[in-house]
Amino acid sequence: MKLTRRDAVAALVGAGVIGGAGAAALARDGFQADSNAANGEGEGAEAVVAALVGTARAVYPSDVENVAAFVETYAATKLDRRPEFRAGAADALSDLDAEARITFDARFAALDPVENETVLRRTGAETAEPDPKGTTAERVRYYFVNEALYALYASPTGGELVGIENPQGHPGGTDSYRRGPDR
Repeated sequence: MKLTRRDAVAALVGAGVIGGAGAAALARDGFQADSNAANGEGEGAEAVVAALVGTARAVYPSDVENVAAFVETYAATKLDRRPEFRAGAADALSDLDAEARITFDARFAALDPVENETVLRRTGAETAEPDPKGTTAERVRYYFVNEALYALYASPTGGELVGIENPQGHPGGTDSYRRGPDR
């Protein structure tokens, strides 16, 4: 299953990050990640995007393709339009990178998917309740794990994995509302 830019745009629309004009502009012009530091400590949007890509590679099903381009489109746009989210994610990334350095002597984004999964488990994000102001585990769950999963399952292609034919924000036409649940 291959994710596309269109899937990322649909997920952004579903999340209320962009509207019709924003979606058209993004589809036409692409995105530019903000490389400025979000928290004054060198954790800019590009580092957060790279960590979200690493998270997605760890938590997405193995048959999903084009993960990096999909997550980069989704995350760079969200981080650009939601500076509070970007700052919170950058703070959580500091803790995520600290755990990655302790465990594998490298930043989280530089690890392979199996190592990323190990770091996510070691932070406790696997079982934590998401909370943007909570513990490290809760913040990593909120900003990285849940965000990556939301992007996937809010997209038309990702929604098919779990039987959501028309994720929120993705028009499906009247035909989809006339069929019974057995199709």
